[in-house]
Amino acid sequence: MPFGEIVCGSPGSGKSTYCYGKHQLFSALNRPISIVNLDPANDNIPYPCAIDISSLVTLSDVMQEYKLGPNGGMLYCMEYLEANYDWLEERLKELGKDAYVLFDLPGQVELSTNHESVKRIIERLGKGGFRLAAIHLCDAHYITDASKYISVLLLSLRAMLHLELPHINVLSKIDLISNYGDLDFNLSFYTEVQDLSYLSNSLETSAPKRYAALNMALISLIEDYNLVGFETLAVEDKASMMHLTRTIDRVTGYIFVPPPTAPLPPDAAEHQHDAPASARPNTFGLFASATSSTGGYDVRDVQERWIDAKDEYDKWEREQWQKEAEALRAQTGGTMR
Repeated sequence: MPFGEIVCGSPGSGKSTYCYGKHQLFSALNRPISIVNLDPANDNIPYPCAIDISSLVTLSDVMQEYKLGPNGGMLYCMEYLEANYDWLEERLKELGKDAYVLFDLPGQVELSTNHESVKRIIERLGKGGFRLAAIHLCDAHYITDASKYISVLLLSLRAMLHLELPHINVLSKIDLISNYGDLDFNLSFYTEVQDLSYLSNSLETSAPKRYAALNMALISLIEDYNLVGFETLAVEDKASMMHLTRTIDRVTGYIFVPPPTAPLPPDAAEHQHDAPASARPNTFGLFASATSSTGGYDVRDVQERWIDAKDEYDKWEREQWQKEAEALRAQTGGTMR
């Protein structure tokens, strides 16, 4: 059974960077991964691309042929992909039944909030056997402004209701949030979407008073649904990426069983190497993944690492990197350059 992630979010939220970071992480872990670029305007893809929509249609060609603007052209491209879904389906089958696929969507938010083509494509993927989760990326700097934070909550809620998938909202670029000023509350207030009425004072200072009733109505709407929450992500931080990966695995039910040629971990159960994957469970690959927590990774740790004591942690990391480099240099006889 193939698994996958629908990676969506507004422009600049870090979707392609996330896909590239996920590819690097999974390659290091020897986990299978394939990335599908569904952005016909993305001509600077940083990751190895298994399937590229530009082989089917490009935004520039659509704009030139039909005299459309960027947004109208993007909607046409998604409708064209839906009409030619067989093209995508054939290439996905070539990845194998045990594939793990990241679908990198365009940044136009209407594709994941109200346009029907992407939703219908996702429905067909599900009918084809894929177990999917939506990973909705939001730039973390929006939480430094109350009005922007409310807009991000509404956008996330609309995407959750529209896509109808297991959904994980992610505050990306959390490692850069200290560059945008102090937060009014602890990070947990924003990730857990606690009592939003505390934002009323901030909203009154950033918006005209005549909008006060509207702001409170929007807050009430978000709280009534009680669906939105956030994980955090710093792509270059291994602990952050591993935490998000474990969270996604628990949501989709994915458990990685190493191939027969992989060396057994110390606590592995005995098994036959020539047995099928379903008959090769071990305590490391199955039970640890299925029942373990997310490694004790807490939002308070995120706040300490990237907000409260960022400089101290950065200094400590540089010292650790230097020690590792010196140790490696000593092992190789000082031949490193």
